[in-house]
Amino acid sequence: MNKGLITWMDAHQADIVCLQETKANPEQVDFGPFEAMGYHHYWHSAEKKGYSGVVTFCRQEPSRIKAGCGIPAYDSEGRILRTDFGDFTLLNCYFPSGTSGEERQAFKMQFLEDFYHWVQELRKERPHLIIVGDYNIAHREIDIHDPVGNKKSTGFLPEERAWLTQWFESGFTDAFRHLHPQTTAYSWWSFRANARTKNKGWRIDYQSVSNSLSGSLRAAGHIEEARHSDHCPLVVELDI
Repeated sequence: MNKGLITWMDAHQADIVCLQETKANPEQVDFGPFEAMGYHHYWHSAEKKGYSGVVTFCRQEPSRIKAGCGIPAYDSEGRILRTDFGDFTLLNCYFPSGTSGEERQAFKMQFLEDFYHWVQELRKERPHLIIVGDYNIAHREIDIHDPVGNKKSTGFLPEERAWLTQWFESGFTDAFRHLHPQTTAYSWWSFRANARTKNKGWRIDYQSVSNSLSGSLRAAGHIEEARHSDHCPLVVELDI
């Protein structure tokens, strides 16, 4: 917010804004500026202070809000927030990172497996899904600046990339890649070594839509000039 988020949101007038890794509890944030723009706001914060968490801002009040997926290990970290709007369901997600070592990498892989099966069950009830957020995986070589040098790096491991392939083959469309099959664009850059200025980035943030909604996609892209964090915002427009 100290880096211009409010002004940016006011300029773009999005119907829904999803943030990940909020690292805050609701009582720590002044919601006045968001509410003045007409946004409702819903949080799923981690039990650990200053860690993880997601928040969804939306102009239309959801018909249902549900925090978590029912698995305590993930819900305690504030990783999934569901909001229903009419016939479609939005999941605002922050997938675990494996950068801190083998234990967290194993946690990440277990999350991927559990999340996959949980979503497959959810889609039986709610077939029109939009699943956005920080997936912490670069899918293909086009999605990372140095695929050879990072072939053994968490976030680009073969098993992680295979999971994303399985994910998109299971009935979901990668909104950006669907509309821009050959475009190189990144969503995250390390704070180290002037990576953002040199555009040495990774595409690890995604907007997955059920194949039933793929025909409704009108636009998808990255707003690289917005620098509120080490990620840039993604935008997707659907006619629904």
